[in-house]
Amino acid sequence: MSSSPLGPLRPSPLVEQAAARLRAQIADGHWPVGTRLPGETTLAKELGVGRSTVREALRALAGAGLVRARQGAGVFVLATEPLADWPTRLRRAAVTDVYEVRMGIEVHAARLAARRRTPEDVAALERALEGRRAASAADDTAFVDADIAFHAAVVAAAHNPVLADLFAEFVPVLRQGLTELLTLTGLRADDPGTGDEAHAALVRAVADGDAETAAEVVRAELEDPFAG
Repeated sequence: MSSSPLGPLRPSPLVEQAAARLRAQIADGHWPVGTRLPGETTLAKELGVGRSTVREALRALAGAGLVRARQGAGVFVLATEPLADWPTRLRRAAVTDVYEVRMGIEVHAARLAARRRTPEDVAALERALEGRRAASAADDTAFVDADIAFHAAVVAAAHNPVLADLFAEFVPVLRQGLTELLTLTGLRADDPGTGDEAHAALVRAVADGDAETAAEVVRAELEDPFAG
């Protein structure tokens, strides 16, 4: 069976080329931070493209955090390097910083979970608690995964997709930080299921609809992750 040739690859879209040229000029210091870029007409002439192409290129640079348009004043340079995406920034963040934000997310999620939980949510929490207990016989990595799965079940019970997405973004950093914590402290040597009492108390509080107790249990646990 014959097929038509694919044909040559087309050059990168003009918008991408224009954005790359402007980005290079900014990185080289041609337009320092705080300065106003030439107008669209001037840039279009210099780049040999249409104004609409320049407009889209500037929009791409704004999305990368390099420039910002000010109403009636023009487009100004904000930075010489693009902002790292959210997952990259999280990977570079200090674990203590991540934990401070995690506490805000999970304390509120626990409060919401107690108010909004369904019978299916409670059953999922009970399964996650049993999974955490079963993992007490496993290595630190498996135990941490089971612990995170438990907390994910609490966040899921809050029925807020934004909170769930935020928690999911934190998981890789949490997994690494908690595993390192257990390895360094040896907390599980004498208590393989460390923190079980606090986690069981959280399940009870959510099941009972006790929002403030649920929030307090999480707050206390996250101040000392494997206490209880």
